[in-house]
Amino acid sequence: MTTTVREVLDTKGRDIWSVGPDATVYQALVLMAERSIGALLVLEGGRPVGLLSERDYARKVILAGRASRDTPVRDVMTTRVVGVAPERTVEECMALMTDKRVRHLPVMEGERLLGVVSIGDLVKAIIAEQRFIIEQLESYISG
Repeated sequence: MTTTVREVLDTKGRDIWSVGPDATVYQALVLMAERSIGALLVLEGGRPVGLLSERDYARKVILAGRASRDTPVRDVMTTRVVGVAPERTVEECMALMTDKRVRHLPVMEGERLLGVVSIGDLVKAIIAEQRFIIEQLESYISG
């Protein structure tokens, strides 16, 4: 049993929280706080051009002495956005995240953005898959 990213999106939902590159960091932080999320996609014309995370805020705004109300997202966002196709497996995505040192992956079907998966979403999927396998084995063993 191998779970795909499409199945993860089907379970978690396909909400996409985003800002434009000209939004202020403050506006992005307000949205992250309202939605209890740690990162936002930065979209321009419906396409991902960056990602803004709490880590970006801490390192590129706070430690750099910038003001979040005056700093545009484009100045501090991570521009190296790694995306995946919905057919990719959870294990492939975990390996990609580890290799590229990212915690969020936009899911793209051609030019269409389907959603975003985080490292937490993938860990949750792996735990659910393992729990299912354990239950099946216990059922088999107990007859």
